Amino acid sequence: MNILEISDLQMSFGTNHVLRGLNMEVPEHAIFGFVGRNGVGKTTTMKIVLGLLKAQGGSVTVCGETVSYGATRTNRHIGYLPDVPEFYGYMRPREYLKLCGEITGLAPAKIKSRSEELLELVGLEGVNRRIGGFSRGMKQRLGIAQALLNEPRLLICDEPTSALDPIGRRQVLDILSAIKGRTTVVFSTHILSDVERICDHIAVLEQGQLALSGTLAEIQKQQRRNSFRIRFATEAEATAFTQLEELNRGGVELILDGKELQISCEDGSIDGQKLVDLLSEHRLAPENFEAMEPTLEDLFTEVVT
Repeated sequence: MNILEISDLQMSFGTNHVLRGLNMEVPEHAIFGFVGRNGVGKTTTMKIVLGLLKAQGGSVTVCGETVSYGATRTNRHIGYLPDVPEFYGYMRPREYLKLCGEITGLAPAKIKSRSEELLELVGLEGVNRRIGGFSRGMKQRLGIAQALLNEPRLLICDEPTSALDPIGRRQVLDILSAIKGRTTVVFSTHILSDVERICDHIAVLEQGQLALSGTLAEIQKQQRRNSFRIRFATEAEATAFTQLEELNRGGVELILDGKELQISCEDGSIDGQKLVDLLSEHRLAPENFEAMEPTLEDLFTEVVT
């Protein structure tokens, strides 16, 4: 089942066409990485999903219900963590969660039990000082607790790690990984290493539409180019191998660095077996031979440049 479905979404600001018929599906219990450059339309999309911004075309459904601009009922299914969450600085964590629970109509006993559970989840169970003195990472973790208070089926996190130090980023990513079985997470970000670490589905937004979509393995297969790294015993062997006629044709890229050679082929004319045959034919025994899988950064760069 898809927890979120976006169909033909259109949005412009003046002459700036931000969304040009965006189509996207988020399966239940996924950690879904919504990736794109700054300013490409990720936050605009999330605001439309939340009913905070009126789209100029298309439709959005959450848990099978259509999102409406304004006081949309679908938000009862959603928890939201903005990129810079705001708090009442004079409150303490339990006081703040109590207020949020009362606003959403939770029973007092439920507020207490959920608050204790969530503060433990985000590593703030022993913290009783005022929120105004929290670090940025602590505020992000408290923001996650607040967003999960009402047991949402969909948690939307907009750039949750963008301003955090490495320790804070790891803590937030660990929390998001831990809640995968409880809810679906849409993780909007431009930090590709974070996506590779925790996301099982990925969508890359570029020029108002999805340039890539699927699991990382599916995307790698779709965009695959045969790439290999070979390390020879000597620089002379590496140089001689690059001069073979079979490797000097269109569609084959060679990068020689001392004894190490990288070979990339877009048209599939050079594969692992072909290289092994060439090495054997010319009596070359490399020290290392490996196929190179494209990283998300490689794939991202390929579709946005």
